[in-house]
Amino acid sequence: MDNFEEYLRQGEPNKAEKAKVWKTAIGLQQVDGLKPSNYLISIAKQNIDGDITIEEVKQRIDSYYIQHPVKNDSNNNQDRTEEADKVSARIAEMLGEKTFTFSPAEYLSIHRRLFQGIYSFAGKIRDYNITKQEWILNGETVLYASAESLEATFEYDIEQEKKFSFKGLSQQEIIAHLAQFISYLWQIHTFGEGNTRTTAIFLIKYLRKLGFKEANNDLFAEHSWYFRNALVRANYEDVSKGIHKTDKYIIRFLSNLLLKENHSLKNREMHIHYIKPVNEPVKMPNDTVKLKFDTVSDTVFNLIKQNNQITATEISERLKMSLSTVKRKIKELKEQEKIERSGSDKTGSWKIIEQ
Repeated sequence: MDNFEEYLRQGEPNKAEKAKVWKTAIGLQQVDGLKPSNYLISIAKQNIDGDITIEEVKQRIDSYYIQHPVKNDSNNNQDRTEEADKVSARIAEMLGEKTFTFSPAEYLSIHRRLFQGIYSFAGKIRDYNITKQEWILNGETVLYASAESLEATFEYDIEQEKKFSFKGLSQQEIIAHLAQFISYLWQIHTFGEGNTRTTAIFLIKYLRKLGFKEANNDLFAEHSWYFRNALVRANYEDVSKGIHKTDKYIIRFLSNLLLKENHSLKNREMHIHYIKPVNEPVKMPNDTVKLKFDTVSDTVFNLIKQNNQITATEISERLKMSLSTVKRKIKELKEQEKIERSGSDKTGSWKIIEQ
């Protein structure tokens, strides 16, 4: 993103606006772990400088990949740089347009324009069911809409939103409603791939239609992964484990986006087992690297690795955590076959099965 900061500092309105668009376009690739090429960055700068049009940018990218076809490596790992380059240019083009219709057709059109020639199903509603393992859910998946009811559900949500009136609502109430709408729309998962990028573009254009023309879209450039994870947390629950759906993370994102608030946007805090670090940081065996508190289970596991004779009571005291919680996490680690106990609870020791 630093490639475009110079244009923002110069203060030339046209160039600054184009730079913001390109930052958003490139940043959104992060939701699928993609990174555009240096070649894309170079021609994006030419577009910002006014040397070439966005159409010429797209043509040059097409020509570049005809001359430099992407080859997958010997391990069959797919290089998706071409996708990142082409989709970035197409997002930049769409964000530069002043047109938008709030409709199912517009949503489908955005996906088609973004992924035409990349996915065979560009602009088409998926006809199969999907699951996606999520890091913040410890490998679990959100339950997405069934393929059988997907189209009807998708069209219903759009129609209900069109009828909604924002009249008389406070800014906070507006944001709460938008958070709910966009999380519902995302959860339907209309497309097999490219769902989050399509939803983000649709949201940006919808916000403009609602009058939020000064929305800080840099957030999509800098925190696109947070945006996606926030939508995941808004749609996942496991009541049996005390995990409930929550809109608070997507509300934080939208509050920063629309009201220029300054909520902390940290992905690790959205993990379903996240706990805040205690005053005394737990350290890895080399005693220099602080443990990342991604999950409670990981924290307990690392303490056991450091001291195979540590007791549940000692872990509880060390982490300032209830003994029942620690015992529950130890039980989970045993069930996952990561540890086993030899001897009694007081005088026995731990054996690490999985490093």
